[in-house]
Amino acid sequence: MPDLSLNAAQTILSTALDHCRKGNFKPMAVVVLDARGAVKAAATEDGTSLKRFEVAHGKAYGALSLGMGSRSIFKRAKEQAFFVAAISHVAGGALVPVPGGVLIRDSGGAVIGAVGISGDTSENDEAAASAGIAAAGLTADPGAD
Repeated sequence: MPDLSLNAAQTILSTALDHCRKGNFKPMAVVVLDARGAVKAAATEDGTSLKRFEVAHGKAYGALSLGMGSRSIFKRAKEQAFFVAAISHVAGGALVPVPGGVLIRDSGGAVIGAVGISGDTSENDEAAASAGIAAAGLTADPGAD
């Protein structure tokens, strides 16, 4: 299994938060998971609401669980609500089917982790995740519309 380095995870985290501050986004929670779903890096800014970390984690964990960015899971939830509800149950409730969960792919296209961000609009969350992934020299896969 390819590895996501701690250095890359920290770059993703810091760049994503910097993107949020430059965009004047609301306070954010960012979670970077490795390919096995373990937290590699995480931060919750001052002023976030109580469960922002869990939402961010659910976006990233859901993307890893289904092997697709959470934008695709969002689309699938609209088309196959019972399927996504079942997967959420199987994942122990740790699946948030809205944009902001972005797969991290290496240069060969292998999934090496995922980023979940929560706090602002789903589009802003996703853009921040993608900016962080790009800064680490990796490829962001947010899923398709």
